[in-house]
Amino acid sequence: MRALDTTDLEILAILFQDARLTNKELASRVGLAPSSCLERVRRLQHDGVIRGSSLRLNVNALGGHIQAMIAARLSNHNRETVEAFMQALLPMPEVLSLYHMGGENDFLIHVTVADTEHLRDFVFNAVTARPEVNHVETALVYDYRFSESLPRF
Repeated sequence: MRALDTTDLEILAILFQDARLTNKELASRVGLAPSSCLERVRRLQHDGVIRGSSLRLNVNALGGHIQAMIAARLSNHNRETVEAFMQALLPMPEVLSLYHMGGENDFLIHVTVADTEHLRDFVFNAVTARPEVNHVETALVYDYRFSESLPRF
């Protein structure tokens, strides 16, 4: 993968805010010919810089009215155990995101559920019931927001 130049970073910043832009609109905003812009976007995709695009949904509109962060500690940290835990939780419809972390807790699981009973059942059935889990803490999410800015290092 070659180094990103300022035009690549500008393309990424614009797409980070709105990945639905047409190539023509994107090219106009960065000052490139549409063919050159498309070539750059395809290269960024090929190089794995752009891994896809997704929607940000209002989960309340889908019936998820409570969000929570569930911190879990595992008793065993080998690769197979960690992978099995991740593979078991990711497909669950309640799981919005899953973070494997260093520190006191091994995982942080962001979930959306219909109500507190649903949350309790999810924690008991999906998390604490797993044999590798030895500690769980749950915290309710009051609000969350996404950054609209491209990370710059």
